[in-house]
Amino acid sequence: MTITPFFLELRSAYQSEIDDLTFDSEGRDVLGQRLADKRKEIDFLVHMMELSPEMVAVIFHRGFQFRLPGAMDHLLGLEADDFPEWSGLADAVELTPWAQDLAEVVLKHPGGEWFLAVAAGLEFMAGQPTAASAAQDEDDEDDDAGGDEDGDDRPQGFDADEYGDGTGDEKARQDAGADWLVEQGFDRKD
Repeated sequence: MTITPFFLELRSAYQSEIDDLTFDSEGRDVLGQRLADKRKEIDFLVHMMELSPEMVAVIFHRGFQFRLPGAMDHLLGLEADDFPEWSGLADAVELTPWAQDLAEVVLKHPGGEWFLAVAAGLEFMAGQPTAASAAQDEDDEDDDAGGDEDGDDRPQGFDADEYGDGTGDEKARQDAGADWLVEQGFDRKD
């Protein structure tokens, strides 16, 4: 699955927003209450849909049911100005009754259809660990290219036995670190 940079960037901000709403200062899970409070502010929030869609999209958290994951995968691969009309996603996405009420408010505003597509995409990614980590997996594959076939990325010639129990020669590493600091202009610490 290909996810556009638009969704990758918003995904992180969306997840942070959910995380911020989840626990209070005493560590209690208050996500449900905070989302309910935020949903009551829909008339104000619709004015932020375009500028901060991730902050508004959280009001739809747990409000979508995805019937056609393939259609959602396709949406995640589209650029922000290429999203289909919200009615075009009707077969792929079903809203819970409370989310449908919020969607009706959103759809009365310019950019409402675009925003609902964004919200659905973000919520879909939040519920899909494979979608959420797709970009990370691609980065990991690039990083793995430097290792050998058994996944060992240590420099060639590295011998784990050379360092015994894995802690290595602590004194030699400290000396090397101290030497480097001296080369950088710092005084040797004795």
